[in-house]
Amino acid sequence: MRLTTLLRTTASAAVVGAVTFGFAGIASAQETTVDDIIVTAQKREQNLQDVPIVVTTLSQETLQDAGVSDIKDLQILTPGMTVTSTSSETSTTARIRGVGTVGDNPGLESSVGVVIDGVYRSRNSVGFGDLGELQRIEVLKGPQGTLFGKNTSAGVINIITEQPSFTPGYNAEITVGNYGARSLNGSVTGPLSDTLAMRLYAGVSERDGFYEVDTGDGPRTQTDDANKDFWTIRGQLLWLPSDTASFRFIADYSSRDEYCCVGVQTRVGPTYPFVDMLSTGNGQTPPATGFGPLPFSRLAYANRSTGQRVEDRGVSLEANFDMPSMNATLTSLTSWRKWTGDQGQDIDYTGADIAYRFDDGEYGYGVENLTQEFRLAGSTDRLDWLVGFFATQEDITRADAWNYGADYTPFLSLLLSARLNGANPLIPISPGIIPCFTAPSQTAVGLQTCLGTGGALGGTGGIGFTVGAGYADTYEQESTSIAVFTNNTFRLTDQFDITLGLRYTMDEKSVDGQQMNVNGNGTTCARALANAGAIGTVLGASASTILGNFCLPWSNAAFNNRTVSESFDDSELSGTIKASYRLNESVMAYVSYARGYKSFGYNLDRVQSGITPTASLLFPSEVVDSYEAGVKMTLLNRTLLLNATYFDQTFEDFQLNTFLGTAFVVESIPELTSRGVDADFLWFSPIEGLTFSGGVTYTESQYGEFVAADLANPANFPQLSLLPGATASFAPEWSGSASLNFDRNLGGGLRGGFSLSAKYMSDYNTGSDLLPTKSQDAFTMVNGRISIGTEDERWMLDIWAQNLTDEEYTQVAYNAPLQGSAFQTTVQPNGTFYNPALDTQTIDAFLGAPRTYGMTLRIRY
Repeated sequence: MRLTTLLRTTASAAVVGAVTFGFAGIASAQETTVDDIIVTAQKREQNLQDVPIVVTTLSQETLQDAGVSDIKDLQILTPGMTVTSTSSETSTTARIRGVGTVGDNPGLESSVGVVIDGVYRSRNSVGFGDLGELQRIEVLKGPQGTLFGKNTSAGVINIITEQPSFTPGYNAEITVGNYGARSLNGSVTGPLSDTLAMRLYAGVSERDGFYEVDTGDGPRTQTDDANKDFWTIRGQLLWLPSDTASFRFIADYSSRDEYCCVGVQTRVGPTYPFVDMLSTGNGQTPPATGFGPLPFSRLAYANRSTGQRVEDRGVSLEANFDMPSMNATLTSLTSWRKWTGDQGQDIDYTGADIAYRFDDGEYGYGVENLTQEFRLAGSTDRLDWLVGFFATQEDITRADAWNYGADYTPFLSLLLSARLNGANPLIPISPGIIPCFTAPSQTAVGLQTCLGTGGALGGTGGIGFTVGAGYADTYEQESTSIAVFTNNTFRLTDQFDITLGLRYTMDEKSVDGQQMNVNGNGTTCARALANAGAIGTVLGASASTILGNFCLPWSNAAFNNRTVSESFDDSELSGTIKASYRLNESVMAYVSYARGYKSFGYNLDRVQSGITPTASLLFPSEVVDSYEAGVKMTLLNRTLLLNATYFDQTFEDFQLNTFLGTAFVVESIPELTSRGVDADFLWFSPIEGLTFSGGVTYTESQYGEFVAADLANPANFPQLSLLPGATASFAPEWSGSASLNFDRNLGGGLRGGFSLSAKYMSDYNTGSDLLPTKSQDAFTMVNGRISIGTEDERWMLDIWAQNLTDEEYTQVAYNAPLQGSAFQTTVQPNGTFYNPALDTQTIDAFLGAPRTYGMTLRIRY
């Protein structure tokens, strides 16, 4: 039975692959109905319209027509989903219904789970990369913890790749495009014996960068950024020793060696003259009148390298044993994976030499995990049942570093003297006042004299920040997670089903870290603190702010040789109950409740309150309660699909990862609600080869009201004071996708077609602190493709374009370090700590990709 089933699956792959839900064309629409759409959202094969879950399933041909090769490309096909990346392509984050996790903190696990061939990837970044030959992708919206485990509180991206075939075949694909894009990939598959088949896939891709870089002071020499240079290989074996057993072994390796990612200025504040003074050239984009928004530009400034290297490797073994006596199947899935990434970074993203990280391994992280899952699933006339066990052991290592450039001390001096000059014009703006605060046994008179002369007098023996290495921190987090679960569907009548799922998860994590100042770093902070009395006498209420700038996380003496060691364990019962009723053969209605769970974790970074290191790096677990009510309709002789679902989700202790201008910190927000409607349609039209599809998501994603006392660290509240009662970031109210696809025989042995895919998103904020200067206007993305080839598709030539209209948009906006401030130290008239009239913050951004176009030749035998 197992051998027959898998051979049948291989033979029918072309049929299943032709089915599209959501966004693409098919080979023979007039022969295809909605009944052909198969998903595994409940860990068993089911027709899409029988599953009481919101699922967008995207076939191989759908993905190919839309140009999808990684998770980031996927968002154009899925309404209500956004995917962004920040300082590295490894910091890729998926969000569904306005809920997700910002990258840049490896201690924080994902809200949207990524599963590839049944193997859970604990970080979105670990699932980022060339996905190879895809059979289909299923996007499941809402909590999916019962079957897919923890850290799927917002949804799951379930990726299924092509398995080995017993029918010999090979294919190759060659692509050339603008920005110097060129790629080559191919695969071969076939039998090694009557019971053993193989598939081998390999690919290489290169492309020049999307950004032009002004290298300022140097020593950076690369004048472009966000290039592509990676290769991957993936081998599989499928062994069918009997009619009741199958084994699928997968091994893969991929490598990236690229430059990524610079930020560009979208708003420049009053600190520009200081950057300009210290830089070769402008140092950054000159400010607009009134410090308003800047015109869109891909010109970036970075004097330091942004080289990144990523390696990802792993193996998995899936074994299935049919048990005819029980009408059941036992599945075992074992995996080992190791992912490592390091990068260089120009921290300030200017031409001035202020601060940076080398791309030599001093800044990066790695994830290694081992997983084991067992499932026993069976069915009777009235019951589909499943029980399972899951365990994982994960180790995370992180290295973090900070290097002072030659311009750091004069730049900080200019910032502080400008602040003091605003209160006392007798203090000149000068690059030389840092020694005034660090002179041994400084007196009030000496400090006043020193400040009044711009540092020329009275700073004898004072020091600045030593150029070069500042700190070298290391962290190691170990975690163990064990879960037992069950999911059962009771067919109470031929029309009425009840599904009950439960999962009990036990998590244990520990973190050990060493925070180490090097090269005398911290001495400048300690010297200033030693003179706190004199500084307070001269500067009064401003003294604490001035001292705070000497003792920022990267320069704070309190972190010198500081040991971090914590451990914690937690457990959670999650699950779901669903009721579905089939009104007739064409209409099914359902309601559901689900509780999701996202594990606690640790801030693997320097975190402080004021100038005191935070005692604990722990942040608590996140849970969500989700309610849905939907209808699935199959009409017009089962060629038209119409689905709509109302959802209401409430997250408690939502894990918000936000950049506070000095460090990425996870802060638990007491409540986040996400409510709205998902709707989609698919029509296999009566015109041969013509398909229409689309979807729309309406979302109200809103933070609850909270005050400083509700946070784990109340000192974080000023930077988060715009959040209470506000719409969450990356949560457009409206998100819609649509496509038109045409594909048919043209005669003369030729086949041709075209496809258009579009994604609209209304305006939303791209910053976790919700500063108005980080807003993104509504925009529409369009991808297109024209294809021609032989009827048997032995060769096909595609002419394609991504972002056809060259839409200009921001992925993520963030506060440029040390370049102004947006939030004040006291409550403003609007009740928050933000006052637009006092906002001096320079805003940088990571941009979306420009228009790309090219040709792809595909050969298949």
